[in-house]
Amino acid sequence: MSRLLGGTLERVCKAVLLLCLLHFLVAVILYFDVYAQHLAFFSRFSARGPAHALHPAASSSSSSSNCSRPNATASSSGLPEVPSALPGPTAPTLPPCPDSPPGLVGRLLIEFTSPMPLERVQRENPGVLMGGRYTPPDCTPAQTVAVIIPFRHREHHLRYWLHYLHPILRRQRLRYGVYVINQHGEDTFNRAKLLNVGFLEALKEDAAYDCFIFSDVDLVPMDDRNLYRCGDQPRHFAIAMDKFGFRLPYAGYFGGVSGLSKAQFLRINGFPNEYWGWGGEDDDIFNRISLTGMKISRPDIRIGRYRMIKHDRDKHNEPNPQR
Repeated sequence: MSRLLGGTLERVCKAVLLLCLLHFLVAVILYFDVYAQHLAFFSRFSARGPAHALHPAASSSSSSSNCSRPNATASSSGLPEVPSALPGPTAPTLPPCPDSPPGLVGRLLIEFTSPMPLERVQRENPGVLMGGRYTPPDCTPAQTVAVIIPFRHREHHLRYWLHYLHPILRRQRLRYGVYVINQHGEDTFNRAKLLNVGFLEALKEDAAYDCFIFSDVDLVPMDDRNLYRCGDQPRHFAIAMDKFGFRLPYAGYFGGVSGLSKAQFLRINGFPNEYWGWGGEDDDIFNRISLTGMKISRPDIRIGRYRMIKHDRDKHNEPNPQR
């Protein structure tokens, strides 16, 4: 009996010893794991240096510290730069926007009889920022588009234009900005000069613009598959207006709505500045394009259809007798 009790006690002691040994091993592993984490944590601070430390050249003046590094810029306080912190997490890279956006509707019903307050336009386009800027949230467009509108005394037309065009341009997955270029005063209207002004002013605000759409404020596309983009050749969008029976009035017509890349616009030296009054400047632009060896690109006539908001001839925009 005593021998059996002694054997049981020996086995219990061995089990307790093994448990103690296992506990010791676990404690050692946890200790080294926590130590490694603390070591890594403090090593990040030692790599950055103290938070209040200045640039190593702090003892010298700001001008001399700028000379020590090409393209350096002094801070507004006149002190040398503080080393920047480690970069934070980068934003996820969005995929390229598709060439044929999936959300397009096709043929649209365009009417100008319903009242169109600006509050409604703002309410229907919550993603459009102040100044008419928009960027797709789910993809990266290949181009940055400036839409330029020559303007004077057409507030009624502009509200309809914004009502229809903002949803169309958003469905086309464009990164774009809208620029309404107003001619002040009552002198004779000069459409082409306003378009030149719009080109320059848009680039002042954002040098990334590489596509420019020039649009009259009274023209609304009837099909959102008429993509407001620039291509290898200058683009004429408004090829079939209801005003002309949905036909191209003549082969050299380049009026209404057109588009040129930045390089194409500079290649033709912009638009003519000397056409005062209605007409002639779009034919001059067509000639400039032809003389530089480029050709006009147009959409299918079933897609390039436009509705024009009917209106009387503007005062001080009479037909140009020299057009």
